[in-house]
Amino acid sequence: MSTPIGNRGLGKRPWNGSRRAWLERSALGFGSLAMLSMLGGKGQGAGSALAAGIPHFAPRARRVIFLFMHGGPSHVDTFDYKPGLERDSGKPLPFAKPRVQFAQTGNLRRSPWGFRPYGQSGAMVSELFPEVGACVDDLCFLKAVHGTNEAHGGALLKLHTGSDALVRPSMGAWISYGLGTENANLPSFLTINPTMGHGGVANWASAFLPAAHQGTRIGGGGTPVEKATLSNLGGAWDPAVQRAQLDLLGDLQREHLGLTGPDRDLEARIESFELAFRMQTEAPEILGLEGETEATRKLYGLDEPRTASFARQCLLARRFSERGVRFVQVTHGYWDQHDDLTRDHGRLAGEVDRPIAGLLRDLKARGLLDETLVLWGGEFGRTPTLQGADGRDHHPHAFTMWMAGGGVKPGFSFGQTDEYGFYGVTDKVHVHDLHATMLALLGLDHERLTYRHGGRDFRLTDVAGRVVTEILA
Repeated sequence: MSTPIGNRGLGKRPWNGSRRAWLERSALGFGSLAMLSMLGGKGQGAGSALAAGIPHFAPRARRVIFLFMHGGPSHVDTFDYKPGLERDSGKPLPFAKPRVQFAQTGNLRRSPWGFRPYGQSGAMVSELFPEVGACVDDLCFLKAVHGTNEAHGGALLKLHTGSDALVRPSMGAWISYGLGTENANLPSFLTINPTMGHGGVANWASAFLPAAHQGTRIGGGGTPVEKATLSNLGGAWDPAVQRAQLDLLGDLQREHLGLTGPDRDLEARIESFELAFRMQTEAPEILGLEGETEATRKLYGLDEPRTASFARQCLLARRFSERGVRFVQVTHGYWDQHDDLTRDHGRLAGEVDRPIAGLLRDLKARGLLDETLVLWGGEFGRTPTLQGADGRDHHPHAFTMWMAGGGVKPGFSFGQTDEYGFYGVTDKVHVHDLHATMLALLGLDHERLTYRHGGRDFRLTDVAGRVVTEILA
C-alpha cells in the first residue's frame, strides 16, 4: 500500500485500528465532510485529502497559474533575440547538431519578426508579443531551459510529470498533495482546455498519489472553451436530496469497507462525489463571467473574436486562483510549425498576447501577482535552422520560459544560449530545476516532498533538480 512520507503527515502515528472502526468513529464519515465545510464557509472538512497542508518553509507564492503553449513556440522568434542568426541566416550551422534529432533541418534561418527593447530592463521582445513586451519589467526570463526528449509526447510528460517514459504524478498533483486547497468547495488543481493527445490525461493525473489530487478538467477534447463547464453543477436534484444520496453512499461504503478493508478507488470515488456536491456553492458563479466589468473584459480581449477564447481561459484562471485553487493550467496551441511558421506563429501569438498581458496587469492591480506565480512556456523550443520552406523543428536543447510574480526577480533574465540560440552556454536550467524552483517558491522542499509507492520514495524531481536561487527575489 502506498503511504506518504516527508509531507504534512510526517511525525503523526498511523491509526492502528481497523478501517471500519475508524469510519464508525467518524460518525457520518465522508458524508459529514461536505456538510461541515458548507456550514463552516471556507473551513476545511476534517480528514479531507485536500485539507490545507503546512509548507516546509515560508512560501513566496501561494498558487500557480501555468500558461502552457502546446506544440513548442520558437524561442528565437519570441523572447531570445539573436543578432548572429540575422547576420548568418542562410549559412550552415558552424558546429555539430545533436546526435539525436526529431528530423533533419538545413541552414540557419533568421526570424521573420523584428525585436526591440521594452521597459526599464530593456528586454528584447519580438514584435509578435507587443502587449507582453510592455510587461517585461514584471517578467523573469529563463533563457537556457532544456529537456531530454525530441518528441511532443515525451516532452509534455517530462514537463508536466518529471518523467518522459513512466507514469508519474503531474506537478499540479504534487502541489495539491503538498499544500491542499485553500477552499474546500473547489478542487486544488484545475486544467482548462487541456490537450487530449501527447500523453493526454497523464499530464494532469495523480498517478499513485491519492486520486483527490488529480486535475479537474474544464473543456478540452474538442469542446469550445466558451461552452466548457463542469458537469452536474446545480442540477435538477434538490440539495437535500443530493445530501441524502451521498449519506446513503457513505453508509454503503462503511459496510463494504468493513468486509473488504481499505479500497482507495472507492474512497476516491466517494470523495469526488462530495467535492462535486460542495462545488455547487461556488463554481457556477466563478464560471459565469457576467459580473466582470467592461474594462476587465476589454483588458483580457474578450471583446475581440481573435482573442476571446484564450481571454476566457486566462480570466477563469484568475477567478479560480483568487478563490483558493492552488494550481491552474490553461493550454493554448498548436505551436508546432514545421512549415508555415510565419503565418501560424503570427496567428497564434495574436490570439494570446493580449490575454496574457491582461492577466498579468489584472493580477497586479488586484494585489495578487506578488503571491501568484505565473509560468509561461511550451514543452520545448524550435530549431534556429530551417525546416522545409518556412518552418523549424522540435528543439529541447535550449528554449525560453518565463515566470512572473510569486517571489521571482522582476525585469530579470537568467541563462544564455549561443549566438544562434541552439545550445545553452551559461546558467542552464533543466526541467527538474524548473520544478524544484517552482516548489521552493511555494514553500516546498522538492527533496522532502515524497511519496512511498512500490517500495521506494518518489518525488517530482526524481533524483535530480536544484533550486535556481539566482532568480529568487
